[in-house]
Amino acid sequence: MAKIEIFTTDFCPYCSRAKALLESKGVAFEEIFAPNGSEARRQATARSGGRTTVPQVFIDGQAVGGSDDLQALDRAGRLDAMLGV
Repeated sequence: MAKIEIFTTDFCPYCSRAKALLESKGVAFEEIFAPNGSEARRQATARSGGRTTVPQVFIDGQAVGGSDDLQALDRAGRLDAMLGV
């Protein structure tokens, strides 16, 4: 099973959508609260190559992007293999 991290904020519909997709796949993930200006947000930005929005999703340490990127991987049939399901 892959290690999945998702950096989120409160009241973020894109964060909720990304988490719902991961939950529908039955995979465990670590949710990291990352409000603007926080150390967690700075880490997410640095690890993602400069992306400043949330959510930021990492699978086995690889930045895969945000909610739309995660949905696109699923539609392309590539997400399950990345998640190890």
